Amino acid sequence: MDTAASGTCEGNKRMNTKDTKKEERTALLKEYVGRLSRGDSLEAVRKEFAAHFQSVDAAEIAKAEQDLIMGGTPVAEVQRLCDVHSALFHGATRSEQIANAEKAVQASAGNVSASSAGPSLSKITGHPAAVFDAENHTISGRIDEVRRCLSSGADPETVSEKLKTFRDVSVHYAEKGDLLYPLLADKYGISGPADVMWGVDIEIRRELKMLTESGSTLPDFQERLEKVLTRAEEMIYKENHILFPLCAKNFTEEEWMRIYYELSSYSTVLSGSRPVWVGAEKRRGALKADRTKNAAQPADGDERIPLDGGHMTISQIEAVLNTIPMELSFIDEGNINRFFNDGTEEKLFKRPDEAVDREVFSCHPPKYAAMARQIIENLKNGTKDSVDVWINKRGVPVFVRYMAVRDKKGKYVGTLECVQKMDFARDHFQEKESRDCGKKED
Repeated sequence: MDTAASGTCEGNKRMNTKDTKKEERTALLKEYVGRLSRGDSLEAVRKEFAAHFQSVDAAEIAKAEQDLIMGGTPVAEVQRLCDVHSALFHGATRSEQIANAEKAVQASAGNVSASSAGPSLSKITGHPAAVFDAENHTISGRIDEVRRCLSSGADPETVSEKLKTFRDVSVHYAEKGDLLYPLLADKYGISGPADVMWGVDIEIRRELKMLTESGSTLPDFQERLEKVLTRAEEMIYKENHILFPLCAKNFTEEEWMRIYYELSSYSTVLSGSRPVWVGAEKRRGALKADRTKNAAQPADGDERIPLDGGHMTISQIEAVLNTIPMELSFIDEGNINRFFNDGTEEKLFKRPDEAVDREVFSCHPPKYAAMARQIIENLKNGTKDSVDVWINKRGVPVFVRYMAVRDKKGKYVGTLECVQKMDFARDHFQEKESRDCGKKED
């Protein structure tokens, strides 16, 4: 056998050995899930997990979770495995946790961080990675605050107030759910973290909501609070050593920038406002334009129109406006009728085509023209942003709202009139009242 062939055989053997080891490790992970589902203690499984997976990396855990889910393992069970993984380092001193965590991800460092992501993203001011990292520091500090409050024997009211402040961390989970998980799963096919961590995020948020709303009236309040604090603490580990490295490995700079643009629409657990990412701000306009330019154009040639929230064709925009269950009228800044939607039902207020491009007041009887002038003038000069009118027409309660339409700079560009039949709401509450009365009589 020649040297080249021998080298190829040796390479294949190494690859086969590597694949076999991965299969063996995945089999062990499945075994742990099965044992947990059969009632084995978390501590017992944790010890074996620690023995076999001290060098586990983020990508391997994510892949194993995804394989388990694709193979039919319930997501709830895989979430328990995720808890075992984070519990591997739970309970050690803070310095030990950091040291062990660094060892655990060292094997994947070349794949996940330094070589593929360039300089540490968390060092870039305003970068989403830096924001998420800072939020986790804040969350960790708040966990410590609640725990100190509990250990000091504070009264229930004080603990409840501290918990209300801590519940603000839910926005951090919302950011991940909207901006990170879908991108990983949809574009990069990495659905494990989305399926597993997202589920845990929701459980933490629900438990925080329950504990905050119920206060300390729950008989097991303190025990449940301790557990949810531990889960939130372990989620920080999962994010820092599984989720965020996977994002750093896969997301492009443009994708990070688009995430940055979206973050401003969320409230924040950070004190003060989020820092600015200068590089992203310089490209904001260009990336907005690119999104529309690169969008696939419809086969029928109906060109997409760029909008702040995306892009739509004229026929799509018209169809959406006509689907909204209201009669819509738009009057421009010169008080000229410019648009009426068709709607799907017979209109309460007829709007003939000839009324388009006419002054709006000419379409009102003299009796109501003065009122219309006053409403629009108040909207135009900023005295009011909206005016609500309730009427009864043909035996149907009707809600009419006039709203000032302003551009991004606050300049008045027109008035939108929305007319909505409210008989469905009336009927709903009448039926509900009838049912409630029936229950009381029973």
